[in-house]
Amino acid sequence: MSGSPAQPPVAFGQVVIGPPGSGKTTYCLGMRDFLSALGRRVAVVNLDPANERLPYPCAADISELVTLEDVMESLRLGPNGGLVYCMEYLEANCDWLREKLAPLKGHYFLFDCPGQVELCTHHSSLKNVFAQLAKWNFRLTAVHLVDSHYCTDPGKFISVLCTSLSTMLHVELPHVNILSKMDLIEQYGKLAFNLDYYTEVLDLSYLVDHLASDPFFKNYCRLNKKLVEVIEDYSLVSFIPLNVQDKESMQRVMQAVDKANGYSFGDRECRSLAALMSAAVGADFHFTSTLAVQEKYVQAEEKTVEEEAMDV
Repeated sequence: MSGSPAQPPVAFGQVVIGPPGSGKTTYCLGMRDFLSALGRRVAVVNLDPANERLPYPCAADISELVTLEDVMESLRLGPNGGLVYCMEYLEANCDWLREKLAPLKGHYFLFDCPGQVELCTHHSSLKNVFAQLAKWNFRLTAVHLVDSHYCTDPGKFISVLCTSLSTMLHVELPHVNILSKMDLIEQYGKLAFNLDYYTEVLDLSYLVDHLASDPFFKNYCRLNKKLVEVIEDYSLVSFIPLNVQDKESMQRVMQAVDKANGYSFGDRECRSLAALMSAAVGADFHFTSTLAVQEKYVQAEEKTVEEEAMDV
């Protein structure tokens, strides 16, 4: 009696998603360099057909299969329609992707994905590609990047929370939300609350009250209140602050991702008590790290304000 087909070896990795300009490609470059320095063999896969200038060595590039420019020209589609078509084409030609990934056994994968939000909140093709990767024994974490400047605008931050929640429910992968470009947050303006309020998504009623004081948002108070109730009812969304140039910040993100996809509990990691205890640390670890980020990037602004007041 013949045995069952051999199970393909387990492969770990991240699918990097988020709105345009959130820093996905920069993150892939930074995480590739960071993980490579730790001894991991990293393969970056570009799944964005609009990504023409790649700053990292690419193990597989969707442009070899289809490009957004060609689709827009031949089918007379706009950028959004062209991206949808490209993802549907990739879904229909997953064998191409499997052939590209097959020689990369033993690598840790970073999938650089398109920035069109609808692909991760409504459309199914990219989600189906992720599901196909799971069938090939890929254990993936969705890393969702959001620009940290949205924290300075309460209305936009509520929108970001809704988008993040919708993405988490639609993509159906272990999920880590990231506030990117944290080193630039002091340039965006003063935060209404401490940074941990935004990363831990604490009592959002304060955010609604803050919006109610704005004449523009006053008419939308009931809508904002209902949106906030939906976010709090699910109680799924939280963020990790990230500065790609800061090694400690990258390490925190790496540990969160490794916990989410199980890499930290695999044969490749030391199963010492210290390692398990480190992986088991939850909210307290992230709260402490957020306080450190608050002090590093936000206090500088407060100090500037104090100095200006003294000058006056």
